[in-house]
Amino acid sequence: MTAVDELFADRVRALKPVPCEHPAEVLLSLYDAQLGSRHADLAARWLQSQGHGYYTIGSAGHEGNAAVAAALEPTDPALLHYRSGAFYLARAAQYRDKDGLRDILLGVAAATSEPISGGRHKVFGRHDLAIIPQTSTIASHLPRAMGVAFSIARAAKLGVPSPWPADAVVVASFGDASANHSTATGAINAALHASYQGIPMPLLLVCEDNGIGISVRTPDGWIKQAYGQRHGLRYFDADGTDLAATLTMATEAATFVRRNRRPAFLRLRTVRLMGHAGSDVEAAYRTPAELLADEELDPLLGTARLLLATGYDADDIIELYENKRAEVLGIAREVAGLPQLSSAAAVAAPLALPDKAIVEESLPRRSVGAELLTLSQSINRALGDVLASYPEALAFGEDIARKGGVYGVTRGLQKSYGAARVFDTLLDEQSILGLALGAGVSGLLPLPEIQYLAYLHNAEDQLRGEAASLKFFSQGQYRNPMVLRIAGYGYQKGFGGHFHNDDAIGVLRDIPGLVIASPSRPDDAAAMLHTCAAAARAEGTVSVFLEPIALYHRRDLQVDGDDQWLAPYPTAHVPIGRGRTYGEGRDLTIVTFGNGLPMSLRVAARLPGVRVLDLRWLAPLPVEDLLREATTTGRVLVVDETRRSGGVSEGILATLIDAGYTGALARVTSEDSFVPLGNAARQVLLSEETIESAARKLLQP
Repeated sequence: MTAVDELFADRVRALKPVPCEHPAEVLLSLYDAQLGSRHADLAARWLQSQGHGYYTIGSAGHEGNAAVAAALEPTDPALLHYRSGAFYLARAAQYRDKDGLRDILLGVAAATSEPISGGRHKVFGRHDLAIIPQTSTIASHLPRAMGVAFSIARAAKLGVPSPWPADAVVVASFGDASANHSTATGAINAALHASYQGIPMPLLLVCEDNGIGISVRTPDGWIKQAYGQRHGLRYFDADGTDLAATLTMATEAATFVRRNRRPAFLRLRTVRLMGHAGSDVEAAYRTPAELLADEELDPLLGTARLLLATGYDADDIIELYENKRAEVLGIAREVAGLPQLSSAAAVAAPLALPDKAIVEESLPRRSVGAELLTLSQSINRALGDVLASYPEALAFGEDIARKGGVYGVTRGLQKSYGAARVFDTLLDEQSILGLALGAGVSGLLPLPEIQYLAYLHNAEDQLRGEAASLKFFSQGQYRNPMVLRIAGYGYQKGFGGHFHNDDAIGVLRDIPGLVIASPSRPDDAAAMLHTCAAAARAEGTVSVFLEPIALYHRRDLQVDGDDQWLAPYPTAHVPIGRGRTYGEGRDLTIVTFGNGLPMSLRVAARLPGVRVLDLRWLAPLPVEDLLREATTTGRVLVVDETRRSGGVSEGILATLIDAGYTGALARVTSEDSFVPLGNAARQVLLSEETIESAARKLLQP
């Protein structure tokens, strides 16, 4: 029990009625959602005390968000703050669904029968309620929300089926502390940037401002100062402890967004009751007077005042409160001890690789042509095939449209497929990925480009925390089809430095469920891009497609003019997780990828008995091919252009050792350094001479 709960009856009896214009039945319905949310918070703490609960971040003090749900249509997609219990219950009530409370408590108990995540996390989400699950605490879902808002009109323009109605409003809620995070500021800026150009952006941003982030205070008036005067962002403000005022203002805000297809910002003044979470001791940083002041602003008391004016008396309101307690505790007892995920395989099931047969059946139609192509030309043609075959496909990024990309890889695609499908974005990788995330859940197939690998790192949480986790936390009910193209690696001539020559991909290989393609040759690149696009479309796969910048326009392998790095457009399929072997040597296997492939092939041409395995896929690694080629020779040299620490070679060696390989092993890598400008890069990047020296050493008897 807490003071908020213990003193509720006494406080209700001391209230004076406050009339309002909203019907009593509406108030009563929303009060029921508020009560359910409050008692779910209390039950979560009871479950924890019994050893059956695992999550105690509650919604107490934020129950006014039930009115936001009431102001929206039940089909409006929602991406919710973790204090959105009352919104969730009000949305369920709009569907006449009686299981909302059970959903919440099943999540608290980590039960496999919880309908969205299946016991993987406590989230507010359900596919049939149009609530996209979010686990974010720092507003990292706002870029996706911006992307969903963008995609509603874009899908309609392209004639592509979308799960959202054409007049839908996207609602995204977050806290006042999170409003300062780069994900929030970037997403809001991107929404305004689009809206300024006349692009429909029906996004309702709801900031639930309780004045504190865990223990750090938000200055009074800061949210209005930061967002109340933004040109193009309609600002609304409501007292979230007053249900009637919140419903009126939320309805006005939602109506504005729906009619004008422009973004709006709704600040709800709220309070935080019962601490940040069950483990939080507020007395360490808040005075008793501050806590008491917030308790007297309890939104349940605010709604009780309204109900008193409709004919209910204090005893009626207290009875509703206690009846809800009994109902919720009854559900809590039922869910306590229900089965939880009991094996690693069960936990990771949503992260399974796409079905190879389904992917192969879904491949795009291939264009024909017998000419030899560079890597850049091959990727360009493959993108064209995907756009031609899949009407829902979009290609976007910085400079990819009229310019055709920094390296010309996307040249001519906008002219062929139109500005609605191939377009430039603002210079913000976080927003590029957020746009892709929103498009992916809205019936579209995004093919975003990050201009350089080094540019990904300020936005990579959109892959780790949002893209890769959505299937996991929704059991595949929501999917993020995406093929993210990134120009990367080193060895550019005449143009360099760290931000244009980056070999740090460890963060990508650490993301569960992410497919990483790393083609080197033109024919592989096109075929692998087809595979990634088909996997995204058919199975919702998230892929990163790493393109070696230094190989984009390469034509030769051994000597100038030999054209051995050109290739015809492919006709064969390249499955995910299959490598490619060059040569039949029996003495040494060189395992490599990316820029390491041409260097290794040149070394192999000078050393008899050497074969080369191009991994092609860095996640999942082609384990079967790797073991076969390693055991064939009994000597393995891993040629890894990424860094010695945290690079790809560590995973390759571990895979061989785990599989019981006992032959000779060695590796050569780039140094643990950023890539400097000019000729100094040669001092830290892996060289062909280093590869040959290591290979000769392994070949010695």
